[in-house]
Amino acid sequence: MTKNELMQILPHRPPMLLLDSGKLVDGVSICEYIIRGDEFFLQGHYPGNPIVPGVIQCEIMAQASCLLIEKNDTILNYTPYFTGMNNVKFKKKVIPGDCIIIKSELVRQKGMFYFVKSAGYINDELCCSADISFALVSEGI
Repeated sequence: MTKNELMQILPHRPPMLLLDSGKLVDGVSICEYIIRGDEFFLQGHYPGNPIVPGVIQCEIMAQASCLLIEKNDTILNYTPYFTGMNNVKFKKKVIPGDCIIIKSELVRQKGMFYFVKSAGYINDELCCSADISFALVSEGI
């Protein structure tokens, strides 16, 4: 999926859309984002030594996780909201020029709640991981 196709699924828009492309392969969401260096979250984090904040890495993983339910078109009528993040780990810094590849897999679903294992890689090396949960909420609720 291209960035424009992702915007048909996700409610995020630039500058908060943090995926460049994505696909579903055998039930696994595989997404990529290239850190260009001019992103808003790098301004001041840190001058002369820009590093992608951990919270942004978590957001990238969360956005990639939402593709797991796209196949049902369910997400088109609902908004995904974080309900939790557990076992969050940062193993390697993410810097401008890096292409982060996120792999997310649905562990279970209970009603409107989804539980996902997600991990980010740079050059096949683990840089971040988390257990993410989110709820699909109708805007009418």
